[in-house]
Amino acid sequence: MTNKDYIALIVDDEPDILELLDITLSRMQVKTYRAENISQAKSLLEQYSFDLCLSDMHLPDGNGIELIKYIQEKFSNLPVAMITAHGNMEYAIEALKSGAFDFVSKPVDLKVLRNLVNTALKLSPQEESNIDQAQHEHSGLLGISQAIKETRKKIQKLSRSQAPVYIHGESGVGKELVAKLIHENGPRSDKAFVPVNCGAIPADLVESEFFGHKKGSFTGATADKQGLFQAADGGTLFLDEIADLPLAMQVKLLRAIQEKAIRPVGSQKEISINVRILSATHKDLAVLTEKNEFRQDLYYRINVIELEVPSLRERPEDIPLLAKYLLKKISNDWGIETPHFSSDTLNTLNNYSFPGNVRELENILERAMTLHEGNVITIEDLQLPDVIKATNEDTAEIESKLLDPALLQKEKEVIQQALEKTKYNKTAAAKLLGISFRALRYRIKKLEMD
Repeated sequence: MTNKDYIALIVDDEPDILELLDITLSRMQVKTYRAENISQAKSLLEQYSFDLCLSDMHLPDGNGIELIKYIQEKFSNLPVAMITAHGNMEYAIEALKSGAFDFVSKPVDLKVLRNLVNTALKLSPQEESNIDQAQHEHSGLLGISQAIKETRKKIQKLSRSQAPVYIHGESGVGKELVAKLIHENGPRSDKAFVPVNCGAIPADLVESEFFGHKKGSFTGATADKQGLFQAADGGTLFLDEIADLPLAMQVKLLRAIQEKAIRPVGSQKEISINVRILSATHKDLAVLTEKNEFRQDLYYRINVIELEVPSLRERPEDIPLLAKYLLKKISNDWGIETPHFSSDTLNTLNNYSFPGNVRELENILERAMTLHEGNVITIEDLQLPDVIKATNEDTAEIESKLLDPALLQKEKEVIQQALEKTKYNKTAAAKLLGISFRALRYRIKKLEMD
């Protein structure tokens, strides 16, 4: 909290709730104005410049959703939090979809309320993030296409909310990057961003990893351990490949999200947590839900707002910009001079379908950096699959050919021959290959040739 004088509008027709909100916010040095219905709220909104609005869902002359939509239209920078009946997640989700910043359930938990208020007051209407200005720092979102401009615009809007966001897109489009940008441009940016690959955690350890455990709660639990939710407290938890979570864990995750509390394995007490949930997968959760392979109630809860990240095929005009950016980045990492593309090389990249998206482009350029001679990247250096000019092949077939073992084997053979010629002197081998010692060491490690 700063020395700025904050003002909040509280809207409720229950005197006890108004009093509770007034006292709590006053103790946080936030001045409040009270309204008992939507009409009074609209009148006060015209008179004062508010920093936060807290509104009940059910009001004498309408419901909170109407007020949210009104504020979204007239005062779009004003964060609105909805007060809902305990357990009524349908209304809470409807409020979030309509543009609410967050929600709090009755009976109001004062700690949850204070966390909500503190987070909301970090949003300054005069200090909105500008994703476009920062785009050069984030290769996956670099571009001039309308598709990527719309994505950056959505990220900017979603960063001001606390609503769960489901990030959907093909493998390699940069879903974690999008999640990180939502976090970095929002009010939680000073706290932790904790990414977790749900598919990489052994099924029998998932609960312990998420919620932590107490010493002695199971064999091998030799000390208390903090879970991912606690590590992300105050910040953002990014659940990547959430479709891979075991069904039993999905139930517990749902409860943690709804109750804003967790229970470590072996503990008798729940711990309040203040975490924003972002999730992603390259799979179609709607289809998995229909097949009963993913819980419908959890899908409904994490998919409050869906953000589709465009594939590289949908924004071909961005490929030259991305390729040049990534080539410079790789060169800097390897400590060598940045080569340039021949014109036909860029044309070839432009005509490629990129089933692996930005991640594949980066891998292709890393390989080209290893194989190129002189200071020019040629078509031959790209070592693209034969499917480069395919137009009617199924995407899945293309993807299956993408990581052709023959290409990796060829690269290994080139490096192996250079090592043998120089009697395994890596410095001499790097010179023979026309790359730096650092680049050669990187490729040996990448190709598991150690």
